[in-house]
Amino acid sequence: MKNSAHQIQPEQPEFKREGPLRILIACDTYPPDVNGAAVFCFRLATALSKRGHEVHIVAARTDNGPSYVEHRPEATVHRVQSHKAPTHETYRLCMPRTATKVIAGVLDSIKPDVVHIQCHYMIGKAAQEQTVKRGIPLIATNHFMPENLEPFLPFPQWFLNIVSRNSWRDMGKIMGHANVVTTPTQLAADEMAKRAKLPEVLALSNGIDSQHYELRRGEAIEHPDYPVILFSGRLAVEKNVDVLIRAVARFRGENAPHLHIVGAGEQRPKLEALVNELGLADRVHFLGFVDDGELRRQYLLADIFCQPGTAELQSLVTLEALSASKPVVLANALALPHLADDGVNGYLFTPGDDADLAAKLKLILDLTPEERRAMGVAGHRKALQHAQGRTIDAFEALYRGASADDIRAMN
Repeated sequence: MKNSAHQIQPEQPEFKREGPLRILIACDTYPPDVNGAAVFCFRLATALSKRGHEVHIVAARTDNGPSYVEHRPEATVHRVQSHKAPTHETYRLCMPRTATKVIAGVLDSIKPDVVHIQCHYMIGKAAQEQTVKRGIPLIATNHFMPENLEPFLPFPQWFLNIVSRNSWRDMGKIMGHANVVTTPTQLAADEMAKRAKLPEVLALSNGIDSQHYELRRGEAIEHPDYPVILFSGRLAVEKNVDVLIRAVARFRGENAPHLHIVGAGEQRPKLEALVNELGLADRVHFLGFVDDGELRRQYLLADIFCQPGTAELQSLVTLEALSASKPVVLANALALPHLADDGVNGYLFTPGDDADLAAKLKLILDLTPEERRAMGVAGHRKALQHAQGRTIDAFEALYRGASADDIRAMN
């Protein structure tokens, strides 16, 4: 991609067309962080490693201390010294000079065939600058909107609007240097083209291994003696779990549904206080962070999955629930409408409206088991459209020099 407004280098870098690749993925967040971007990077690294590629990660250190190298099964992880963000429970900040020094050293040491940045902040920015300087092919992926940061910035709205505009501008300047820019959904791609002034953004799903969440032959999952509504994700402001709790409070009677909340985050104390205030302690269960096996079990025992968040660029957890053949009720916001067909595999509700959410949940709870299963089957078909193998094939092709048009033709 050439764009004189962003002063792209005149010569396109050379891609390695054959053989195993040495790939550097630069991301501000990586496991043990729990969020969509971190999970995507981990799954991408794992899949690429299984295909015989050498994968390196540059990511923020998740605790205090100097930069160091961590050897994990899926990749060599180069951890950058970081500092705790004062307004967020888990987010870490890397100083530009530190990030640049680490990334420059890694690039000169491993000499990657391609670099894949995951954002335009801190590590992503430093990686872009150092990659372009060395003439290495660059792919860029964006996982979130700048407005997602607003709940964690203690400033008036007029100032937040300035921060947002500047962030969109920086996204365009930094990601504009990439050979190809991707984001998980077409909605996000359109927004980036409009607000970051990026001339072309490829919508490329994060992908999901739907088979992992299917009920295996002969497997039985014990179901509680009450209907289960499941939420999985970070307990953050933009997830609006309080709206879901208030919706559950509208159900009364002997067969009232229970809510299972999987995940951790800074909002948990407030949510627990709300549960106690509404007298729901016997029906709302905070399960905290769980391992992958228990998460899979929760999807399979649930009757409905609900995602009330309003800042989802794709929502991996919704794809996981669809893969487990569960009906979904999703906020009608950002990318979520692409995952729910009203009355087919679930319903959309008006964001922030707990009465409307309760009504949509009731529509599914009132179905017969056979009708709910049919909804789940429809949802599973939708999840198959986001097969992880297709996503990895696409990124592998991009790493070898494929264009956005080439990827569209593949899919």
